[in-house]
Amino acid sequence: MRTPIRSSDQSLAEQAFEAFRELLACGQIRSGQMISISELVEATGLPLAPVREAVKRAAAAGLVSILPKRGVLVLEATAAALHAGFHLRYLFDQEGARLLAQQAPDRELAHLRQEHELVLEQASEGAISAELQLKAMEVDWSLHAWLTGALNNPVALAVYEENRYRLSVMQHSRRPLPERIIPAMTEHLQIIDHIQAGAPELAVQAVRSHLQKTLRWWGIVDNDGQLFKTGR
Repeated sequence: MRTPIRSSDQSLAEQAFEAFRELLACGQIRSGQMISISELVEATGLPLAPVREAVKRAAAAGLVSILPKRGVLVLEATAAALHAGFHLRYLFDQEGARLLAQQAPDRELAHLRQEHELVLEQASEGAISAELQLKAMEVDWSLHAWLTGALNNPVALAVYEENRYRLSVMQHSRRPLPERIIPAMTEHLQIIDHIQAGAPELAVQAVRSHLQKTLRWWGIVDNDGQLFKTGR
């Protein structure tokens, strides 16, 4: 029989999981990288047992694969994995946009618009700094989180959060491209426009358009929206 994990051990395991997930999200441990448990112990500064529990949890969330006697393989940014992640996000986005467009606009929407417009303005002025790229990513994710939050469904939100971390890990496999900031902010503002106008179908169409353009940018689909047979 397995020995029950004490509450203190559970707390350490939670700390280890959050620390590991942060290393993945910020790109310190990258997509497709092989890493050992001992290296993770050193990176997190936490004991072996909770780190092992954290790795098991990360594997259950689809962030890594545990390869016996070899180590831990971080989720690879394959075309199939990227398409699955973005498509799942899209399912939440379109339903959230539809629901929000049927409601009266709130203060958060006005704040999101302001944040997007500020990033768009700064990006349009010329040279794009690393700081602005990070800000753009933060603002980008804020809209998707807001759309999913509109579902008011804790189960959906938990799935969204796991998917967000998987996408974050894979996004670090490609260097940030400044030229994507202006189109992405513009696409987001179109979604916000239709939500503010109370046009559910147009909001959903804008979400779908954003997905297709994102997939094209990643080289997952062609200009007609068809999946490439092999990842690029």
